[in-house]
Amino acid sequence: MLRPIRPDDFDALHAVASDPAIWVQHPNSDRYRREVFEGFFASGLASNGAFAVIERATGRMIGSSRFYDWCAPSASIVIGYTFLARDHWGGATNREMKSLMLAHAFRWARTVWFHAGPQNLRSRRALEKIGARFDREETVFVAGARTARAIYRIDRNAPPPRGP
Repeated sequence: MLRPIRPDDFDALHAVASDPAIWVQHPNSDRYRREVFEGFFASGLASNGAFAVIERATGRMIGSSRFYDWCAPSASIVIGYTFLARDHWGGATNREMKSLMLAHAFRWARTVWFHAGPQNLRSRRALEKIGARFDREETVFVAGARTARAIYRIDRNAPPPRGP
C-alpha cells in the first residue's frame, strides 16, 4: 500500500533505512546514518511527491519512493529515491508499487524516467523487470556533489514487460 509520507513517519522509515545493506550499491551509501537520512526524509516531505510503502498484511512500514522533476513541456516525470526492506527484495512489492505509481503518472505523463546509480545492479535489474529501458548515463550535481546516474524510461504506450 502507498500513501503520502508524513512528518511522523520518520522513525518508522529510518528503522527500515538504517540497514546499511540497503545502501551498499547506492551512490549515497551512508544514507543509513540518521543524520544523512534526516536530509533525505526532509527532501521527501518537501517534494510533496514522496510515499510510504506499507505492508498490507501487517501495517508495517517497509520503504519509500517518490515522484519528482515533473516537466510539463515533455509531459515527463521521474520516479526514484526508492528503497525497500531487504525482506521485500526480489518479490512482488517493487512491481506492485511501481505499477501503482506508473498508472497514476500516466494519467498526465507520456514518459516516466528512473534514475539509478550505475553500480546499483540490484536497482537496475528491478527496473528492467518492470519494463524500463536503459536510455543513457549522465553525471549531474546532487546536493553540490557530482553524481553518476543510469537513466531508464518507460513510455506510456510501451508494451508491457514480459516474465517475472
